[in-house]
Amino acid sequence: MAETGTVQIKHSPGQERYEAAVTGADGTDVQVGYLDYVAEIEQVVLTHTVIFERFSGHGYAGQLVKAVLDDIRASGKKVVPVCSYVEAYVGRHPEYADMAVPVPR
Repeated sequence: MAETGTVQIKHSPGQERYEAAVTGADGTDVQVGYLDYVAEIEQVVLTHTVIFERFSGHGYAGQLVKAVLDDIRASGKKVVPVCSYVEAYVGRHPEYADMAVPVPR
């Protein structure tokens, strides 16, 4: 089954998760991955980004992280990029540096 188009992002606050899906060749949405987080009062801790193996290499992780960061920015909160992928993404995209809180090591 071939997947097409841009990733659609669904926010599930009750699960503290953003889910990424694309439209399959048959017209149905296919989940390609997710990003888990922990919401705090003034910040959101981004803990884990997963793109399922069969969908890797298509840029879905970057689209997911961008959408999540844009959504969090709109809320006025900061992010703590515990997830190594998110941390690297912020490092490559300086437009998000102002909202990232350093991760204690």
